[in-house]
Amino acid sequence: MKGIEYIVGLGYRIKDVIFSSKLADNPTGIIKSDINLKLDASYRNTQTIVRYLDYDNNQLSGGQNVWSARLTADYSFSKNLTVIFFYDHSFSKPVISTAFPTTNIRSGFTLRYNFGN
Repeated sequence: MKGIEYIVGLGYRIKDVIFSSKLADNPTGIIKSDINLKLDASYRNTQTIVRYLDYDNNQLSGGQNVWSARLTADYSFSKNLTVIFFYDHSFSKPVISTAFPTTNIRSGFTLRYNFGN
């Protein structure tokens, strides 16, 4: 089995984004926090080779090329409540003709509440 993978990651922070909400800790109802963005792009190539030592023959029996992109954004509504949005898209193309290409997409959001300090 042989494989190689490349990953490139980027991050960016948008400072002092303001929302008006009843969830605010202060009496003005204004929430001011940063949005943290992260983007990862990756490429992975894997190959499985069957080696026949008796016949000096090598055959490619499996493997795939996988491209993927992941985006996350998080915003803190208070010191205990954080909202995280995520999007993950991956596409795989097999290296042998008997397998099929596959695309997977995951997305959603997470509400994280921290009990404690």
